[in-house]
Amino acid sequence: MTDPSITSRSVKEPSYADAIIPAVTLIVLIAGAIFLFGLDALDGPVQVALIFCDILVGLIITKNGHSWDDVGRSAQVAMGSVTTPFFILFGIGALIGTWNMSGTIPTMVYYGIHLLHPAYFYVATLVICSLISLSIGSSWTTAGTIGVGLVGLATMVGVSPAITAGAVVSGSYVGDKISPLSETTVLTAQLAKVDVFTHIRAMLWTTVPSFLIASVVFTFLSLREGTLVHNVDTGGELHKLNQFFWITPWNLIPLLFLLVLSFRKVRASVAILSSALLAGVMAAILQPQAILHFVNDSTLPVLLVYIKGIWMAMANGYHVNTGIKEVDSLLSRGGMASMLGTLWIIIGAVTFGTLLEEFQLLAKLINPILSRAKTTGGLIGTVVGTALGLNIIAADQYIALVLPVRLYRTEFEKRGLKAQNLSRACADAGTVTSPLVPWNSCGAYMAAALGVATLSYLPFAIFNIAAPLMSLFLGFTGFKIQRIQPSEAQAETTPTA
Repeated sequence: MTDPSITSRSVKEPSYADAIIPAVTLIVLIAGAIFLFGLDALDGPVQVALIFCDILVGLIITKNGHSWDDVGRSAQVAMGSVTTPFFILFGIGALIGTWNMSGTIPTMVYYGIHLLHPAYFYVATLVICSLISLSIGSSWTTAGTIGVGLVGLATMVGVSPAITAGAVVSGSYVGDKISPLSETTVLTAQLAKVDVFTHIRAMLWTTVPSFLIASVVFTFLSLREGTLVHNVDTGGELHKLNQFFWITPWNLIPLLFLLVLSFRKVRASVAILSSALLAGVMAAILQPQAILHFVNDSTLPVLLVYIKGIWMAMANGYHVNTGIKEVDSLLSRGGMASMLGTLWIIIGAVTFGTLLEEFQLLAKLINPILSRAKTTGGLIGTVVGTALGLNIIAADQYIALVLPVRLYRTEFEKRGLKAQNLSRACADAGTVTSPLVPWNSCGAYMAAALGVATLSYLPFAIFNIAAPLMSLFLGFTGFKIQRIQPSEAQAETTPTA
């Protein structure tokens, strides 16, 4: 829906060429960046491509009669929509830095080396992340905390960080998709005007099979890894962790604190920053030598060294030189500054998507597709394709959720299909596929938090790939497609809390 502040002088309706050119340009520039720079494309080239696409869309909009002020106001709306993700990203950067310095992540890795064997590592990662995401309802928090430790642990025990990251992303989105604490779950249900628990029950028919498929694949990969990885010597890593940190269960208090805050529905940015600050304080108590070694400033009083160390870890991350590459790469990470490249991607991508939506360019692309969806399977396939396409073109999870519900809700009602069919398809494709796109805000976040490129973990994000396929399967077979009965017609049009 167009922002009411946008002026309406002699404005022309966008043509099909106006809608197609930005989409094709984005695909060509992104593909060119990846071809020329490989996985390093996300370190600047992709961001440049997105900014050029923003300018191109702005020129098309002004050609149709809008002013640059209109474009600017729409861009401001885009920036406002990602304020919360920005704070979450900064918080995760600070958290990784102080959790490393306080011994939280080293302790998770230390115990994990003892508990997680390669023969069941990947499937255990899937289950652990699924349980945590179900309990707190946040894929970002799950991946940015326990997921970071598990990916770091993967390198230590000699298994693939990319496969582990795929398992982390898969498990993280189980809860994001069906937890009643997840904001995307609640938002999707509200937009479709369906009770949230009715929405969750409908999603179980795609979520459970997708989780089982992921479990089977990760079990197979784990068993295969167990036969390939023999007697990995982790003694050196364990010795270095013990040498630089006091390994104790007390170091896990910041993790438990974050889980409690998340379960009590404290805002994610506040919960994450609070846990980061708590970890910094605990580092001064439990790991004073780690801070002294990190700051390396003998001119300051000890108390100021501690304060400086916490400040440095939150701003630029924690850094250590143990002489063991795997340990250094795990612990020398984090800081708010490490998230700036990700924020650059999000700014360019969300601005592009918002301009396309506000000025009706997306609707111009989608409406012809809708007119060709004659069957129920075709209609659900159109919803899935639209949500996936929006994650690629608009590069924002919320646009990929909100716009398909707006566009297709009336069509579902006309065809006698209950709203939970629409909400399920939108969640299966809009929520779950967002971390599979490198320039999508979710894909960029996962890559930044886990330290694994999106294109590297993409083939192993089994749950995220299986969920939209299961939604298509239900649509074309008619299994568990709920239809409106005559007596329910009125009820279906009544919004639910």
